[in-house]
Amino acid sequence: MTPEQARSSNRHHVVIVGAGFGGLEATYRLAGAPVRITLLDRRNHHLFQPLLYQVATASLATSEIAWPIRYLLRGRPEVTTLFATVSGVDVQGKRVLLDDGDSLPYDTLVLATGARHAYFGHDEWEPFAPGLKTLEDATTLRRRILVAFERAERETDPQRCAALLTFVIVGAGPTGVELAGTIAELAKDTLPPDFRNIDTHSARVVLIEAGPRVLAGFPDDLSAYAQRSLESLGVEVMLNEAVTECSADGVVYGGKALQARTLIWAAGVRASPAAEWLGAPHDRAGRLQVNPDLTVPNHPDIFAIGDTVAIDGPDGKPVPGIAPAAKQQGRYVAQTIKARLRGETLGPFRYRHSGSLAQIGKHKAVIDFGRFKLRGAIAWWIWGIAHIYFLIGLRNRLSVAISWLWIHARDQRAARLITQGSSKVVG
Repeated sequence: MTPEQARSSNRHHVVIVGAGFGGLEATYRLAGAPVRITLLDRRNHHLFQPLLYQVATASLATSEIAWPIRYLLRGRPEVTTLFATVSGVDVQGKRVLLDDGDSLPYDTLVLATGARHAYFGHDEWEPFAPGLKTLEDATTLRRRILVAFERAERETDPQRCAALLTFVIVGAGPTGVELAGTIAELAKDTLPPDFRNIDTHSARVVLIEAGPRVLAGFPDDLSAYAQRSLESLGVEVMLNEAVTECSADGVVYGGKALQARTLIWAAGVRASPAAEWLGAPHDRAGRLQVNPDLTVPNHPDIFAIGDTVAIDGPDGKPVPGIAPAAKQQGRYVAQTIKARLRGETLGPFRYRHSGSLAQIGKHKAVIDFGRFKLRGAIAWWIWGIAHIYFLIGLRNRLSVAISWLWIHARDQRAARLITQGSSKVVG
């Protein structure tokens, strides 16, 4: 062992589980601190989730919204990146347990493990109505969407053809609204010149929401605008309708059966099993209920951030599960760790909401900045600029900007590639 390695091994060891927005931000902000860091993730890439739906709808390529973690941290010798899956935490022994039987000691643990899909007790629906959380989910959905059109081109039975050209999205939050609008544009603007036996204009996009309005987290007027915009694109918006069955044949909602070959789940999420690992209090969605300083109750050496946690903001409303919130929490945790090492303490975490954004279609978006709200083309430009700004690297920013300009100028999506299988089946 070299002298430098010996000094490093004696440093305070911070283990960060998850290289999403929160985990990566904590890693970045710990630069210069007298710590050594181990960053664990079960995937080897950091994913820009807000644009994941654009991969699913053939607007962007996977490489434009994801970056290898090792590449992002290549200039940080005090950071060790491990490709591993966590299976639990030994809080007494202060060790992170891995699924291959190995374990990793920590002095401070940061859990940034994100969320997964929630089917409200009906996990058997997942094979028929996949969600959208990973690159694998996005490429699977892209394949299902594009193969549906390909199979419809060969289908001679009108009823089966109609089912193939019916796309159902369950849940009208930002992801559901963005998916519905983009699929409608794909069918009505991009694909018509490419097919000979079907009219892709006839494709049905059905957005089903159990609540009374779309984009429930936005003000009423922006929600109403979003619904009108979707309907102008041909999206059928079904409100106050709960889904009671998903199958290979379609969906049942409000007592009505709808034949559809492509179902997409955007109705809910459930936190990772972090609360189960720790035996800690959690809400109905499995999110850890943390202290005001983002530590787990009775475990001051364990922080939890991002979609893993439930905590209220200064206004008493829950902090939303969005990228800016996770980044603020990651930054706060890094500052807290630095302060502790200096023998100091910080005040509680305070979330600052910078706004909510959702795209509906070409030149249509809504933005809620609190005191003022925007809609339409101006909101769309701000939405695009904001997303490009938060991408990593100049090459990716330019690539995404050029892709969007091409889509909106020529109605062409260059990422219309069917992968993960042959032409025989959808899925």
